[in-house]
Amino acid sequence: MKQPETNNTNSRSGLTRRNLFKVAGAGGLAIAAGASTVSLFSCTKERSLHVVAWSHFIKEADELMKGAFTEEFKKASGITLKYDTINANDLPARATAAVESGTGPDVFQLQWNQPHLYANGLENHDKLAADLGSNGAYAYLKESVIVDGVFRGVPYYGIGNANTYRKDYFEQVGAKVPNTWEEYLAAGTKLKKMGKPVGQALGHTFGDAPTFAYPLLWAFGGREVDEQGKVAIDSAETKRACEFLKEFWNGACDEQGLAWDDSSNNRAFFAETISSTLNGASIYFVARNNPEKAPPGMADKIGHFNNPKGPGGQYHTILPFHHSIAAYSKNKAEATEFIRFVMDKANYEKYITTQKGYGLGATPDWEDHPFWKQDPVVEPFRLNAKFGRNFGWPGPYGRKASEIAAKYIIVDLFARVAKGDSVDSSIKSAALELKNVYEG
Repeated sequence: MKQPETNNTNSRSGLTRRNLFKVAGAGGLAIAAGASTVSLFSCTKERSLHVVAWSHFIKEADELMKGAFTEEFKKASGITLKYDTINANDLPARATAAVESGTGPDVFQLQWNQPHLYANGLENHDKLAADLGSNGAYAYLKESVIVDGVFRGVPYYGIGNANTYRKDYFEQVGAKVPNTWEEYLAAGTKLKKMGKPVGQALGHTFGDAPTFAYPLLWAFGGREVDEQGKVAIDSAETKRACEFLKEFWNGACDEQGLAWDDSSNNRAFFAETISSTLNGASIYFVARNNPEKAPPGMADKIGHFNNPKGPGGQYHTILPFHHSIAAYSKNKAEATEFIRFVMDKANYEKYITTQKGYGLGATPDWEDHPFWKQDPVVEPFRLNAKFGRNFGWPGPYGRKASEIAAKYIIVDLFARVAKGDSVDSSIKSAALELKNVYEG
């Protein structure tokens, strides 16, 4: 929606008071063009804003935000930006403390479906989201930020994952890049016999285990719940997924993965003890940008492929990010200006492309952005978000789905089978745990 303009001028700054953040169509969200509003109050009262975000794996992204963007935002708006970054695992505790105490940062860069968890402490962002074209975002992003029909934040971007693999190892056993889970099993079986198994975490670890387990369940048609949120795990499709996992785990995988955390597969890949692993683009970026931390020439031996297809389809879990304004904030106008600034077409494009494929644009338009042609190794991530689903899919992505993920119920279902428990008993145990959450 176009903002009204005035011709008033701030004589001290020389900038006009018009709101230059006009909504423009873009290759991502509807993005603003230009600079931000300069309030008359900026002459007498310093305007400031405090934002807390995760500490980005791609350091250039944080450097851009804390450096050029902070300076440009101050120049355009007169607002002094304090942009703090903390460990992603520390964000929930920080947000919880702020919401409960009614004091803290003005804006949080939330993840997963955290807007659902803190909905009562977050502003209604409906108008801002409409102005910025957020309804055009991928479904996984919208579902993670819309609570009871209200945007409790503005979708920002996502981080996907793909299977990082050694092209030379696959070539040695005559295996092609797999399109289906059956093809991956065949390739993995050959690779394990060669002493280079697939490396996959399947324990209580934040990222790698659930992002493997959920898409595998969905690929075979399994669901924890149906569209109405009714427990549906006890099905022929889930049984088929478990039976495949058992064969895949024993035949293709490093069985130590039951005790791995999110860093174990990275270490194993750099130690050259595994041939493939589900991961973000971080392994490749380390090998390419910090070759001293990897075996000689490893970057040129790395490729990526998206999760294979199963009889139920092809899926990924994508980590969503949002900007949410705290309800207690006394700087809501400044917070709105900040979000408009980072979603400006030029600024947004610069932030996404700085990540070189690690961060995924919020709308399908970004699948065709020219930057994907710059490095064919990360090009498979281009379609990652197309297959994105949230934990609990196809049911609602609310508190209960988060509780299931936090309790690792779906991960444990497959872990029990991998350890040798019967498929039927493992499914029954998972069904009971799911009912305790969804129906308890």
